[in-house]
Amino acid sequence: MTSRTDEALGYEQARDELIEVVRRLEAGGTTLEESLALWERGEELAKVCRRWLDGARARLDAALAGAEAEAGEGAEEGSGGSGSGSGSSSSSSSDT
Repeated sequence: MTSRTDEALGYEQARDELIEVVRRLEAGGTTLEESLALWERGEELAKVCRRWLDGARARLDAALAGAEAEAGEGAEEGSGGSGSGSGSSSSSSSDT
């Protein structure tokens, strides 16, 4: 379960603490209980980082979708009926 303090952590803070947890685990010299506690803390920190990254991805995707929609609207306004030519090819194929 994520604590309230984890929810208040910024991405950089969580990432830096996660780096420290990994460093301590890799260095060894801790008891089994300490290692398990570090592992659990690392899992929680990784979840915090993942939430931040997922949120950033969603914001980026929304911004890109908005930009593409605006670009599409501009292209439609400037096309002035260029889609009318596509109907003529379908009518010629029905003559056979």
